[in-house]
Amino acid sequence: MRLHAHPPVRTVADAEEHWRSVPGVHTKNLLLKDAKGVLWLVVLPHDQSVNMKELAPVIGSAKLSFASPVTLEQVLSIEPGGVSPLALVADKERRVRLVLERRVLAGDTVNFHPMTNRATLSMHPDDLSAFLGRLGYEPIVVDIA
Repeated sequence: MRLHAHPPVRTVADAEEHWRSVPGVHTKNLLLKDAKGVLWLVVLPHDQSVNMKELAPVIGSAKLSFASPVTLEQVLSIEPGGVSPLALVADKERRVRLVLERRVLAGDTVNFHPMTNRATLSMHPDDLSAFLGRLGYEPIVVDIA
């Protein structure tokens, strides 16, 4: 693993200039809420868009929308811009369901914010899987067109 410090970034567009020298899959991490109040952390390559209407049935949900900044703070102890699977360590009540787009796990290196938008942590996908396993998370791995 390797930590890359950088100025605070809140969006993929802000982060792209700091990623030029960092190899691997860079990610977009979306905390979503469905019509039943279920929270979903959807992780996909940074350059991939997602249609939430089309995603909902793929993950067994309905009517997805973005979770509020208050929910980010209450459930994952993070601010907007710091969302990543690493923040699941703060989800003590296991409210969040994790969805990984298959390509996130396909390379040798995957990059996430380590609960702050002031750094990027590079790791092997196997290390991510081991971390999630220790937390008791089994991600739903999907192909998002």
